[in-house]
Amino acid sequence: MNLLTLKDVDSFYGKAHVLHGVSLSVAKGERVAILGRNGVGKTTVVNSFLGIARIRNGMIDLNGQRPAHIRHFSAAKAGIAVVPQGRRIVPTLTVLENLELGAAVDRKGPWNVEMVFDLFPILRERRSQLGTSMSGGQQQMLAIGRALMSNPDLLVLDEPSEGLAPVIVDELGDLCINLGNQGTSILLIEQNFGLVHKVAERYYVLSKGMVIEEGTMAGLSIESLKKHVAV
Repeated sequence: MNLLTLKDVDSFYGKAHVLHGVSLSVAKGERVAILGRNGVGKTTVVNSFLGIARIRNGMIDLNGQRPAHIRHFSAAKAGIAVVPQGRRIVPTLTVLENLELGAAVDRKGPWNVEMVFDLFPILRERRSQLGTSMSGGQQQMLAIGRALMSNPDLLVLDEPSEGLAPVIVDELGDLCINLGNQGTSILLIEQNFGLVHKVAERYYVLSKGMVIEEGTMAGLSIESLKKHVAV
């Protein structure tokens, strides 16, 4: 069963036509990556099912639901949680309060504050301090923890390695694999080839708002992956 499907989607910001007939999917239990250079429409894929970009043609299926009008909460209620580019930690809220925001969807499942603290012990230590007062890596943990609090079937990470030290990126890759092994599907939107190669089982390449290639990671080296994207 697919948790997310885009079929022949055209997406716009005002009059700007950004996605051109994009089709892709993420099935239950999969770890999938979307690759491409800056400005090719990767984040617009996410914004299309978040109701930020306007869809004029095509179809989006959110975990078996095909809403006629996609709202900002449609994906969350369908079990799709997004860790946005730049993390978007609420600066006036503590670590704990930021986490509690993720539970507002009120979906049943295993994730709660204590489970997130067990996954990221540093968040337990700093639960009472402002979320934006922590390091970039710790804020990324908070953003992921907040998303997990919604008990998603699919976790979408948009450029999660941005601004992080290589050792933290490596730990992020391990986390994605572990979450996948525990049953949470992953959609990784990323330019870090090492992270994509480590995490993803399948990939899509976007260029000028179109999917120009898709395939599996099986037997594909990092260097080969770079060549596939450098078009």
